[in-house]
Amino acid sequence: MTSSLADRIEDALPQTQCTKCGYSGCRPYAEAIAAGTAGINQCPPGGAEGIARLSRVTGYPVIPLNPVNGVERPRAIAYIDESLCIGCTLCIQACPVDAIVGAAKHMHTIVPSLCTGCDLCLAPCPVDCIVMYPVTETTGWQAWPQAAADAARERHDFRLFRLKRDKEENDARLAAKARDKLKAVEAITPENDAEAAEKERKRAIIAAAMERTRLKKEAEAAAAKNKTDE
Repeated sequence: MTSSLADRIEDALPQTQCTKCGYSGCRPYAEAIAAGTAGINQCPPGGAEGIARLSRVTGYPVIPLNPVNGVERPRAIAYIDESLCIGCTLCIQACPVDAIVGAAKHMHTIVPSLCTGCDLCLAPCPVDCIVMYPVTETTGWQAWPQAAADAARERHDFRLFRLKRDKEENDARLAAKARDKLKAVEAITPENDAEAAEKERKRAIIAAAMERTRLKKEAEAAAAKNKTDE
């Protein structure tokens, strides 16, 4: 299968998934570059070498990193002060590569070898117990080898898959509960007009909820198909 321009651009990105480029991840940024709606100079983790890589892929001229998106800097990893952590899980939800281990109301910790240094765990922490520690003196791709980028990409893709799977399973459970409730309502034999009206009201509410779920799934499937066709 021939790689699209967006595929080749994504391959040249560092896969830190930091969103500093202004997009939700490396793939959306790659698609924006391919569509001509984003510049090749919006990725601070890639730095100057990253811009040169993207220039070779796209044919666009090399230009300086846009300061609006940040600065090229040494690689850093997150560290959680475990004595201050309250176990809120907000950092876990924010981490794009599942590099944080912990559970609700229990202390969390960073797995250093998995952290991409994206900074996304800092803002949601309500007790400011997370800091970033530089771990290299070099910057850009000199501080972030290709093997690390490939591994981060795999973890990010698996996380997206896991979240989608969990959502679908939860939707299926809710739909099953709605069907069971609808059957229970329909099984009730009303004794008077008021009870009949209440039964119909409940039935209509449940049926409407099930229809909204069906339409939402159809819309998501259509969007996924359109993206695949592109």
